[in-house]
Amino acid sequence: MIQQVTRGIKISIETNFEGTFYKNYRVHFAFGYKVTIENQSKDSVQLTSRFWKIKDALNRTEIVEGEGVIGKKPVLKPGESHTYKSGCLLTSPFGAMSGFYSMINFTSTRKFRVAIPSFKLSAPFALN
Repeated sequence: MIQQVTRGIKISIETNFEGTFYKNYRVHFAFGYKVTIENQSKDSVQLTSRFWKIKDALNRTEIVEGEGVIGKKPVLKPGESHTYKSGCLLTSPFGAMSGFYSMINFTSTRKFRVAIPSFKLSAPFALN
């Protein structure tokens, strides 16, 4: 599990390999990840958007950004957490992801970014 705290917001990530399949005459490697966002601050916050940088072993980079996470913009009071699962496809058995969540602090009305720590994606059959 990978964890990081930014401005009192703790991000925890667990990954898993889902399998391989063919799409458009090319093999793809499917990875799943579970993210837990925990508010350890004393203010209520809301996640408004996400930004992901996804790299594969061939150094191809895909940028994914948009509102909320899986269709939600969770509000987290102090001590609350939000967990969701998602996934990505790579054209190689190794890769990495990192990024940030944009959030707003309801007490100060200030927007801020919470770092998503870099984490590796690897198919177990490709490891020595």
